[in-house]
Amino acid sequence: MKKIGLISDTHGYLDDAVFKHFDACDEIWHAGDFGADVADKLAAFKPLKGVYGNIDEATIRAEFPEHLRFTCENVDVWMTHIGGYPGRYAANIKSEIYTNPPKLFITGHSHILKVMFDPKIQCLHINPGAAGKSGWHKIKTLVRFVISEEKIHTLEVIEMGNR
Repeated sequence: MKKIGLISDTHGYLDDAVFKHFDACDEIWHAGDFGADVADKLAAFKPLKGVYGNIDEATIRAEFPEHLRFTCENVDVWMTHIGGYPGRYAANIKSEIYTNPPKLFITGHSHILKVMFDPKIQCLHINPGAAGKSGWHKIKTLVRFVISEEKIHTLEVIEMGNR
């Protein structure tokens, strides 16, 4: 069993509440647009997986890939910053997601919190919204969930107040 804290689009801002909300998590996953210093702070707190986003500079791009595909508790996970969502996948991933779909597809970029199931490929899509202060979102959001016995469950949306 793994408890996951999912965050995206921090853009260099890390609210102190993140540490409280992710305290019981085993890992933190960041879906891109870290911004300066965020990766170091998160990695010092919990094991960190992530992908770079379109605003991330060379140091983040050297440490994190554009796409990250891995297995967690026998669940095939694909994380990328700009990936779209069910019915509107990004052009650069569309072919792969339909021919070799994951069970969990995680994106960021839009600053729009979405949790959607794609019945066409039997895949859960999660975008945790944006946890930073930059962008047009109104509320800073995070997502927590559990993966165990090949299932994704106990998903919680956390609102951290106005940006």
